[in-house]
Amino acid sequence: MNLFTDGFKEAIELLTSGNESVYSAITTTITVSSWSLMISLIIGLPLGFFLGYYNFKGKAVVKTIVDTLLALPTVVIGLIAYTMLSQVGPFGKYDLLFSQQAIIIGQVVLGLPIIIALTAAVVEAVDKRLYLSLKGLGAKPRQIMFATLEEARFGLMTAAMTAYGRIITEIGISMMVGGNIKYHTRTVTTAIALETGKGEFVTGIALGLVLFAVALIVNISLSLLKRRWTQ
Repeated sequence: MNLFTDGFKEAIELLTSGNESVYSAITTTITVSSWSLMISLIIGLPLGFFLGYYNFKGKAVVKTIVDTLLALPTVVIGLIAYTMLSQVGPFGKYDLLFSQQAIIIGQVVLGLPIIIALTAAVVEAVDKRLYLSLKGLGAKPRQIMFATLEEARFGLMTAAMTAYGRIITEIGISMMVGGNIKYHTRTVTTAIALETGKGEFVTGIALGLVLFAVALIVNISLSLLKRRWTQ
């Protein structure tokens, strides 16, 4: 019990003392996670709509693949990304390995299946009369997509929160393609792994509480936004 109490006290001290390495890790975590989520939404929402709205040959197979990717371990994604971005990989010439951009790429691969799968499920649950009304009014496919996503915005927000929660807490991708470089690619999760690896369990718990606080703030902000939309 003292371990958690000491960890909580140190978390407060780390935040109030303006510890440069801690705030750098927090900034890096929020930056790469936010970019990863935004890119995942830009790519995943249209693909999720297509998967949920249209019926096509092989749809069941595609849904099975997407659902399987939901359980893909982050270390596997990190390994694949490392192989692709290393000097001997197809994208090695861009020199992205051990950079924030590399972490973002890996995290997009992590978040994309979540956005696609949950968006498809939400679109399939939308009242079919909406589609009939839109088609009757002569709406184009693009207009139907935007209208459907607007109708299902609360479900999509849940999808975004789920993806962000998975992204912000991952460690395998950040460690393997980011390299855990201090003041550059070190995130809160990789910092926790480093500190606990050195036997600094109190500091690890403190950083865990900091990560929990960051995730809590983000979720509260999204919940307030959702409440505002319902009014």
